[in-house]
Amino acid sequence: MTRMMQRFNPTSELRNLQREVDRVFDRFFTGDDESGGRVWSPPMDLAETDDTYRLFLDVPGIRKDDLEINFQNNTLTVRGTRSGWDHDENATLVRSERATGDFFRSITLPESIEAEDIEAEFNNGVLTIHVPKTEKSITRQIEIQ
Repeated sequence: MTRMMQRFNPTSELRNLQREVDRVFDRFFTGDDESGGRVWSPPMDLAETDDTYRLFLDVPGIRKDDLEINFQNNTLTVRGTRSGWDHDENATLVRSERATGDFFRSITLPESIEAEDIEAEFNNGVLTIHVPKTEKSITRQIEIQ
């Protein structure tokens, strides 16, 4: 039996370990819950400008009426429900990969925001939330004399 000698590569070993940890967390967080749906969380982007924060959540297949946005103790929470497949009596679902059921996303925001002026819009499956900053938190340029 011939064995090949292979150089130790710590980066490769770390990548393998990261993949295994990701697999464990994926199994944990995408497992079935008691309701039969999958536990899921919509992807989110957070952008910051000089005077506002903007959150973008991808929630395709969800109606505006099935979304709820709350702000309490500097935490913005989006909750919603995505219904399962509306099956046709003549069709059999062969494979299902889309997450369904209840979801939520929470993000803690700084204290320097105008909570009463938070606005949200929903367009083509993307929920956009505008969170204005207070005047005190807006960066301003100081001219040197």
